[in-house]
Amino acid sequence: MIGRLNHVAIATGNLQQAAELYKTVLATNDQVSAPQALPDHGVTTVFVDTGNTKLELLEPLGEGSPIAAFLKRNPAGGVHHLCFEVEELTAAIDQLKAAGMRVLGEPKIGAHGLPVVFLHPKDCGGVLIELEETGKA
Repeated sequence: MIGRLNHVAIATGNLQQAAELYKTVLATNDQVSAPQALPDHGVTTVFVDTGNTKLELLEPLGEGSPIAAFLKRNPAGGVHHLCFEVEELTAAIDQLKAAGMRVLGEPKIGAHGLPVVFLHPKDCGGVLIELEETGKA
């Protein structure tokens, strides 16, 4: 069902500092995007293209941001979730629910302008999984 790894999301309390680390210290240069606010998700993101996948740097945005809660438990930040591509999100959700997996909420439009949904980490070996629809057959 799942396709390629789209990105690894990393929570940070200082998006500008984290982006600068990847841009200058780790020498990804112009492979670091501009910040993008996603109010529906409660985050501001920056994507770092590493060539074979992306890193999504996440900073809390607004009241009730899930990243703020994550950073309370993990003040230094860290890996927040893995995002895998699926061809058809609705079919994937139906298949996962039939297998007893918990889907968190309804699909929303994510940072790439495509529908996304999250799977409960307790059903995925302790890892929060994001599925992103690609529409590719």
